[in-house]
Amino acid sequence: MLENTANSRNTYDQVMLPIYAPADFIPVKGQGSRVWDQQGKEYIDFAGGIAVLALGHCHPALVAALKQQGEKLWHVSNVFTNEPALTLAKKLIDATFAQRVFFANSGAEANEAAFKLARRYAITRHHPHKTKIIAFHHAFHGRTFFTVSVGGQPKYAEGFGPKPADIVHVPFNDLDAVRTVIDDDTCAVVLEPIQGEGGVTPATTEFLHGVRKLCDKHQALLIFDEVQSGMGRTGRLYAYQHYGVQPDILTTAKALGGGFPISAMLTTDTIATAMETGAHGTTYGGNPLACSIGCAALDIINTPEVLAGVEKRHDIIIHALEKMNQKYGIFHEFRGKGLLIGAVLKVEYQGKAREILQQVAEHGLMLLSAGDSILRFTPSLIIAENEITEGMVRLDMAISRWLNQ
Repeated sequence: MLENTANSRNTYDQVMLPIYAPADFIPVKGQGSRVWDQQGKEYIDFAGGIAVLALGHCHPALVAALKQQGEKLWHVSNVFTNEPALTLAKKLIDATFAQRVFFANSGAEANEAAFKLARRYAITRHHPHKTKIIAFHHAFHGRTFFTVSVGGQPKYAEGFGPKPADIVHVPFNDLDAVRTVIDDDTCAVVLEPIQGEGGVTPATTEFLHGVRKLCDKHQALLIFDEVQSGMGRTGRLYAYQHYGVQPDILTTAKALGGGFPISAMLTTDTIATAMETGAHGTTYGGNPLACSIGCAALDIINTPEVLAGVEKRHDIIIHALEKMNQKYGIFHEFRGKGLLIGAVLKVEYQGKAREILQQVAEHGLMLLSAGDSILRFTPSLIIAENEITEGMVRLDMAISRWLNQ
């Protein structure tokens, strides 16, 4: 599978904006949970495109949807509607609390729409000073200027000038901290039910129920960012369904298209009425090509077989990590839900995640970090059990090599 190409990893440094530091190898083909690079080397994929490839690479049903819709209608803009968008909207409404849907192209765009809607609703339905947004330390909501400001990681937001006002950050899972800052000028509380980029930290049930009550008391909207935790990642279609807490607005992206760019903001009829024609928009959002693929992905993921299989795969990974830790003793704890798993390094190995990932890649495994001290596992929801086993063997070998180098 050797690729004849003039492009190499060095080409990236010559032609691309230096905002990423990609791995040394270049993937050129993927099938299921296996990937091959330019030299034909095979990798097992535990990264899943950062929780995007819920059905693995090139799933036949998604490829078929792409081909079929690609020969019919790609794009008409939102001057017109289209059948796949309406079909996908109905599927999402039937599967969730929602009654209205807005489609965009990325998680950041879905969150941007959610934050704008929350402020618009508060200003038009309550009073013009009801603009405060409460968010959480270590949260990640995207890279637009509004969403990166709401996110709770200053390293991503600093150096770009004055930030949008009325955004307050407090510690995650700390209900007293929320109680201290929430008031009648608060338009929304926004959180990830499981913080992804910030460390794979699940919210506690008590925390989410408490935040819901505080939002109701102060007439603030509760926004759940399920860009990473949604679409079956935790063993339910959306993570909020584990908790028995219903948001007012939910955002979803990543796995919604199984690798094809699409996102959605979900909300209720009442809240949706705050937006009128022209209040917000997107050129590509809800295009028939993306929505057709989204329909195919949702139809497969939202089934008892796939969702039940997530928990089984979770247990296999955790068991393997525990056995590995008995040998090497490098992990402090394992956290997360379903196939969103974080392996936290012990204090003496803090800051070493990227070194481990480099060694992991050399052993034919694609893996992620969440910060610099946590290994993050977000494989396909339907990865074969034998591939999990083989991948964990490669991880074991990589850790052994890294510890002894």
